Amino acid sequence: MVDNEALVKQLSEFAEKRDFEGAFNLVRGKQTELAKDIKPAVIKDAFKKTTGDRLLLSFIDGCGFGELPFDKSMVMLEKLLSFQQGSLVINDTWGVGKVVKLDYFYKRITVDFKTRRGHQFTYAAACDMLESAPEDHVLVLQIRDRAAFDALLKDKPGDFLKLVIKSNGSSMTMIRLEDYCVRNGFVKSVNWKKYWDAARVELKQDKCVVIPVKKTDPIEIRQAAEDYGNAWLTEFCHMTDPKLILASVREYEAQGLFKTANETVKASIEERLVFAITAARSVDDALYARLAVLIVHLGFANPAAGVMRDYLWDRKRYIKAAATLPAREVGAMIGFLGVDDASKAKLYAAVPEFCYTAVLEIVTQFGKDENCRKAMAGLMIQPKAPATLTTLMVGKYEQFKDWVELPGLITLLTHAIALGEGRQGGETLKMQNLIRKLFASKEWLTKVFGWLTAEEQALFFERFQASIAWDPSTHHTTVVRMTALVPELKDHLVKVEKKKEYARLTSFRSFGLRKQEYLKLINEDMPANVKKIEFAKGFGDLSENAEYQYAKDEQRALMQKQTLMQADLEAVKPADFADATTDEVMPGVTVVVETKDGEKTWTILGEWDNDLDRGIISSKTRVAENMLGKKVGDGFEIPDADGNLAFATIKEIRALTDDIREWMKLPAGVLI
Repeated sequence: MVDNEALVKQLSEFAEKRDFEGAFNLVRGKQTELAKDIKPAVIKDAFKKTTGDRLLLSFIDGCGFGELPFDKSMVMLEKLLSFQQGSLVINDTWGVGKVVKLDYFYKRITVDFKTRRGHQFTYAAACDMLESAPEDHVLVLQIRDRAAFDALLKDKPGDFLKLVIKSNGSSMTMIRLEDYCVRNGFVKSVNWKKYWDAARVELKQDKCVVIPVKKTDPIEIRQAAEDYGNAWLTEFCHMTDPKLILASVREYEAQGLFKTANETVKASIEERLVFAITAARSVDDALYARLAVLIVHLGFANPAAGVMRDYLWDRKRYIKAAATLPAREVGAMIGFLGVDDASKAKLYAAVPEFCYTAVLEIVTQFGKDENCRKAMAGLMIQPKAPATLTTLMVGKYEQFKDWVELPGLITLLTHAIALGEGRQGGETLKMQNLIRKLFASKEWLTKVFGWLTAEEQALFFERFQASIAWDPSTHHTTVVRMTALVPELKDHLVKVEKKKEYARLTSFRSFGLRKQEYLKLINEDMPANVKKIEFAKGFGDLSENAEYQYAKDEQRALMQKQTLMQADLEAVKPADFADATTDEVMPGVTVVVETKDGEKTWTILGEWDNDLDRGIISSKTRVAENMLGKKVGDGFEIPDADGNLAFATIKEIRALTDDIREWMKLPAGVLI
């Protein structure tokens, strides 16, 4: 309980001496008690009587005494006192900046950041968004001593990354660490892997640094190295989190201590591992696999290796485990499972379901096994080979070109071309992206053409050229690159017939509705937005005014929409399609199409026409564009719901019905 009279008397004494610092320290020391026993306004008045400094008075006024919780006001005041002109501050987005101006009149703090000069903060915003920069922060070192910073960055990557991690709280994931270093320009994105590999070697030797297996787990920097004595063992024996148990045992074993450990310690480790793998059962298949591999590696017989393998084989848990394991641990699980010919055969049969990393490990570990080569060859001669295996065989063909069991390279390339077509998902999408990158690589294409005969080169080129389901720009670039590498392929180029161009038309109905939408935009939406902007200006400083910023963003979007709509209304003309004929497919006709699923009927009108219930489609849809210019009996490609292409034939071209013509008319009350 605070003696209010005594406190007020002490504050009055500080006021007489004009000693703000003394008053502030007195209040801060009794902050918890004061929050319950005294009104914040009393403290505020007492503080103001201790100084005549205008800046300090503005700080006191800007901390919300009486409006905010007392402890929060005190924290704000202490933070504002640390923001002195010339001091360095840190913002999560813009990094380190220098305080260049403190404006007591407008209660603003101006900070110069590297990428944002002269940025102003209100006192409240400054307290929320800024922190005083510690002298040992990596960004401060970059400013204060650039030579020392550059030397550390270049010559001691491990120590540099330790400084980065310590500057951000002594715990960062590898993903966040990479993002931080790249975002601040320490390391270029393309060089990160090489830099991290060099730093990792140094960090592995530092007993105070714990590097996790997963990128999503934090790198930990400890105050002191673990001595793995009785205290460690006691703590370890009470662990109940399977992941922590796994990490602790791995770290213990990595220090080389397991080999020399006594039987008591080994028994404790075995007991905790049994607990962990039991807890992981039916909960986390990947964690179960990691624990099983470790138990066998350490030579423990409980649980038995066969029991753990049977659990992973059951319900194909090994498939799910491989998909979620860190890449470098997939190989350990594959090796753990593939202990005999029967289990290897199971792994070979599961290749179509496995992720790419697992397939790579299977082929790498068991590639000398004739049964493995035969199994992979059997998968590659199927009409649709597994995406993962196709990507592996084509991307690393040099490793497999001596496998006599495999079909020829031209067969592998045909599978790769098919994989690059259409829209995919999941693991297949990842493989499709890898295949497309390969085909875009001049180096890879050069090697491929070197392995093919002249006849096979032409066959490969023609098959790829015929694949219209690839991204058009990538497809065109690759075709050009192929002909540049092998000029003779120009003789196999297919001349593309230029499509007939049609006037930009739409029905009177769609034109009128679009014109109506445009008039609403300029007569209602845009004026309403102007009122929002004017209203938002009344909330204060525009740079910190969210309502104003939202209104301005909306204004930009409306102006862009107005420009586009105006251009469209000038370019597209209303029409009744009276000149359309049934000699070929064109805007203004109804088309009957024969597909593998039966007949389909569409009416093709103008650019803005669409009514699926009536079968009306725009002339700009992919289906319509593939039909335009075709005649009865002509074939064309039609995309299905998944984006894959199928073949269809034009069966009949009809004139528009009276119902369609009635639909095309301008609706009542709509003007153009």
